[in-house]
Amino acid sequence: MAFGNRKLYKTPAELRLMVEPGILTAAALAAVRLAIAPGVTTLQLDAIAERVIRAGGGVPNFMKEPGYRHTICASVNDEIVHGVPGDRVIAAGDLVSIDCGAEVGGWNGDAAFSVVVPDPSRPEVVAQRQQLSDATERSLWAGIAALATARKLNDVGGAIEDSLQGDIEYGIVEDFTGHGIGRSMHEDPPVFNYRVRGSSPEIKPGLVVAIEPMVTMGGIDSHVLADDWTIATNDGLDAAHWEHSIAVHAGGIWVLTAEDGGADKLGPHGVIPVPVA
Repeated sequence: MAFGNRKLYKTPAELRLMVEPGILTAAALAAVRLAIAPGVTTLQLDAIAERVIRAGGGVPNFMKEPGYRHTICASVNDEIVHGVPGDRVIAAGDLVSIDCGAEVGGWNGDAAFSVVVPDPSRPEVVAQRQQLSDATERSLWAGIAALATARKLNDVGGAIEDSLQGDIEYGIVEDFTGHGIGRSMHEDPPVFNYRVRGSSPEIKPGLVVAIEPMVTMGGIDSHVLADDWTIATNDGLDAAHWEHSIAVHAGGIWVLTAEDGGADKLGPHGVIPVPVA
């Protein structure tokens, strides 16, 4: 999915127009999350997301990607991103990552989450997968918190990487990054999920980015499956993916694709999100 060449900083009026697609993206993901259960297919989850977005007056923006015909990407277990919905049946214990976006009035939202389906018969597998998902989500919020205080965009990647340092050696996928978002779902600048040297854009009012760490249980090398979309780990180990779209404005930051603007998760970081005015 290529980046579009759009201006890096939006006007206050443009930021306000990005609130609605963010809210609709969050609603679609919330509906999908409630429906994830053993026996449900990824195509059924796709239909749920599409209904929510269209009922809310939006358009599934993933469908605008050349050659892609679905509302969500559904990546399971060793699949990192871009999983194509189909007849795959969700099983107990699966680690499911859902990525989705909505366009409203020509403006875009983009977000993702990972969830582990309960499986009492395999508690160790579920625990390992949940730990990976939790670590990935924490790294996302560490990156978002850095966006509130740092001067340069590359500091976000440093915060994500630092968050993932610990007893378990997780892999941070390098072939895919976060991105700017606005009139196009994928715009400049890229947002790295790891520490990068050199210059990067200034974090200042008008910047809107989608931060999306993709983290693996093992190596970071990957390959494309036969559907020409789904990206899976080479070693067959699990991957998790979390994402939010965030606006930087004169009053602070606001997580456009979180129902509370990110207040619950940013609180422990000492960051209070401020609504786009």
